[in-house]
Amino acid sequence: MQKTPKNTKRYMLVDGNALVHRAFHAIPNLTTKSGEPTNAVYGFTVILLKAMKDINPTHIALTFDLAGPTFRHEKYDEYKATRVKAADELYQQIPICKEVVRALGINIFEKAGFEADDALGTLVEKIKEENKGADFEVLIVTGDLDTLQLVDGNIKVYTLRKGLTDIMIYDRAAVRQRYGIEPEQMVDFKAIKGDPSDNIKGIKGIGEKGALDLIKEYGSIEGIYKNLDKLKERTRKMFEEQKDQLKLSRELSKIVLDVPLDYNLPQYHFSQIDYSKVVELFQRLEFKSLIQKLPKVEGAREITPEQAQKIEAKENSKYILVNTPDAVEKLGNELSSQKEFAFDTETTGLGAIDHDLVGISLSWEKGKAYYVPAAMLKTSEAAKLKQALQNPQIKKTAHNIKYDYLALKRFGILVSGAYFDTMIASYLLSPGSRSHDLDTLAFSEFGYQMQPIEELIGKGKQQITMDRVAAEKISFYACEDADYTWRLREVLAPRLQQEGLEKIFFDIEMPLAIVLAHMEENGILLDTDLFTKLEKQADKDLKLLEERIYKQAGQEFNINSPAQLKVILFEKLQLPVMAAGMYVKKTKTGFSTAASELEKMRDMHPIIAEILDYRELAKLQSTYISALPKLLSKDGRLHTSFNQTIAATGRLSSSNPNLQNIPVADSGVASEIRKGFVADKGYKLLSVDYSQIELRVVAHLSGDKNMIEIFNSEQDIHTATAMQLYGEKDPKKITKEMRRDAKTINFGVLYGVSSFGLSERVDMSRGEAADFIKKYYGVFAGVKKYLEKVIEQTREKGYVENELGRRRYIPEINSSQFQIRSAAERAAINMPVQSLAADIIKIAMNRIAGEIDIQSGDIKLLLQVHDELVFEVRENKVAEYAKKIKQMMQDAYNLEVPLLAEAKAGQNWTDMEAV
Repeated sequence: MQKTPKNTKRYMLVDGNALVHRAFHAIPNLTTKSGEPTNAVYGFTVILLKAMKDINPTHIALTFDLAGPTFRHEKYDEYKATRVKAADELYQQIPICKEVVRALGINIFEKAGFEADDALGTLVEKIKEENKGADFEVLIVTGDLDTLQLVDGNIKVYTLRKGLTDIMIYDRAAVRQRYGIEPEQMVDFKAIKGDPSDNIKGIKGIGEKGALDLIKEYGSIEGIYKNLDKLKERTRKMFEEQKDQLKLSRELSKIVLDVPLDYNLPQYHFSQIDYSKVVELFQRLEFKSLIQKLPKVEGAREITPEQAQKIEAKENSKYILVNTPDAVEKLGNELSSQKEFAFDTETTGLGAIDHDLVGISLSWEKGKAYYVPAAMLKTSEAAKLKQALQNPQIKKTAHNIKYDYLALKRFGILVSGAYFDTMIASYLLSPGSRSHDLDTLAFSEFGYQMQPIEELIGKGKQQITMDRVAAEKISFYACEDADYTWRLREVLAPRLQQEGLEKIFFDIEMPLAIVLAHMEENGILLDTDLFTKLEKQADKDLKLLEERIYKQAGQEFNINSPAQLKVILFEKLQLPVMAAGMYVKKTKTGFSTAASELEKMRDMHPIIAEILDYRELAKLQSTYISALPKLLSKDGRLHTSFNQTIAATGRLSSSNPNLQNIPVADSGVASEIRKGFVADKGYKLLSVDYSQIELRVVAHLSGDKNMIEIFNSEQDIHTATAMQLYGEKDPKKITKEMRRDAKTINFGVLYGVSSFGLSERVDMSRGEAADFIKKYYGVFAGVKKYLEKVIEQTREKGYVENELGRRRYIPEINSSQFQIRSAAERAAINMPVQSLAADIIKIAMNRIAGEIDIQSGDIKLLLQVHDELVFEVRENKVAEYAKKIKQMMQDAYNLEVPLLAEAKAGQNWTDMEAV
């Protein structure tokens, strides 16, 4: 929007209730670490701050509904009676939305017996009266179109079309363009057509188009009644017979313009924000990202809150640049006498493998830190400092210690005594949190805004690397990192103890961080020649698929465009929208062409199979075949990053690139991709994989006698399950299809599969799937009882934990919304199983690394893919290491059933044989 001319008053009037409801439904479930729902508050705040920025108001006010009946209910007791009560989670966020409004220095107008729209209408009238002859503009910010009846020359409506950012501003011309009538005619239009959401009946039998046509023709309800004789007989009868109902509908539709409000113009002059109050509130709500969106207000202090905070930090802290040999030597002596310290590294990029050290910061006292440029670490005077970093008796704290460990190792300093990682501690305490980065934690724990790295290196095309920034500029930024890492350790360590998480933290996660660092450093070799061949073959195959698809379609089109594909399938080829007894899903833009929907249509036309094949190959091409060779490091190997702090269950994930998601296939291009991961000359890849670990964990946790017996007698779990479900005593009579169905439900149970979910995965109706599940729980009654107990305990506690004490907070399990509650129940069922399986392989990895040098010339640990470990082993040592590793993995944890690991080896990740 344009800037407000100096003498023009611009009023921003906000319909608070409309925005809260819009935000609640636009943003998926969102909670703070403590489980407080914040999706509506967050969305409401986003809309409010955007509107403030767009409108740049001189005056601002919000209106809200108050609980209880209004004058409309007194006129018509069925008013809004058909409206489904909103979720409790929405209502409990309204007071917090009001807190946000008040912290922003905005006044709220509300009146018992009236709605927010009535308060808005009254404010509009008062503004008009007070500004006669003066320049002014009013923008009504809302999530619906009820206030269009208020639009006038100076009055506009700023509303949301889609989501939280797609804005439409209605002035008189825009209303006319959309509806073909004037704003003042909107009341009569709504009265005639009715409003089902408010249970306003209107004239039964006349819809939106008919109502618009009548208003355009006769101008108003009054005009229609004056011309009843000109109406068609059926329409005339409607108006004659429903006159009283229409009168009531108009009274209910009309916004009141004289609500008795405690109105005072200066009351909502917008000039000052209590930044400290806003920061404190945003800290509690964990809205760090929104601090940057706060408007800068005329008349407010000239420096931003972040700048004021930096000035205060510089005055109250001792951040020291160590840039002389003597100062480095002095620091080394002091560091050597500490029992513990925090450190952080600055490098030339985000990947520790291919980037160089720029400097290191150190802290062991709140508000005090040192920054040492890399050049100083190369001096002889830095010997004591390096010794302190390498001394295992001195405990080291870092935020993402794996990264800092690798950065220093690459520089020639092997850190020992890695003791506390604040990022991992934060994750264990709040595994469902969106972010565990240092900036976010400094804000959420201390309300402190750390210096953005962009202030040093810029952003976008102008961004430079940290080694090109002067040490004097880096020093404050780096010292801040070490200082706040130290402060976080002091806050988070006692919490780990209180929550019973110390054992997982110190015995599993902290040792694992260094194991993962070694794995990342090891990397894995790619057969680049094979990938070049695959790329050529994929290009050729895609071209052939394209030609076949165009031939089937009878024309060329963009296969990757859902819009163009819809036209081909549903208009040109006129394929039916019901397949396999199920309708193809419909979206706002037409029938869906998602893979799941196309699968339903596979047998309808040959083009469907070709499109699915094309999409699959195109995805393999872009994600793996073309992409992976470009990600090779200078040593010719692929170095992924293993993430300890993402998956809420404790599972590891992999990124840049994701090597846990490499396709597994018996044939075709997908199988060739795995073949491209190879061992170096003289070595073989060794894969050791837990067999059905999650089902073994289910048997252990549930104590189900039937399932325990199957595993203890070394039967195939899926065949044995199929035998019991299908009533067969001879395993030879179990077909592949029967075993597949049993396998599907065995693993489906881990995720709380429903009859609908099972029917989608196997060839069954929903009723048959429900019977299948019922029979399954009859066979494994102990499993059913265990799952019910997990859900019940999670409801009571608000969290679920695994056998080792790892927790996941799931407050959504008590949601009043069925879909959210059901998803939470599935998460609760899955967590104890998946997380214990994840912890078991982590324990195994730590033990292996403790007994075998996983970076030696004989063996390197390269990858963890959930239940599988991949090593690179000297050819003549494969059998020896396979036996050792297999035994260590099987002995990692005591279950009620045997843990079974299987080893296989080969030159590549596809062609492997049992060892």
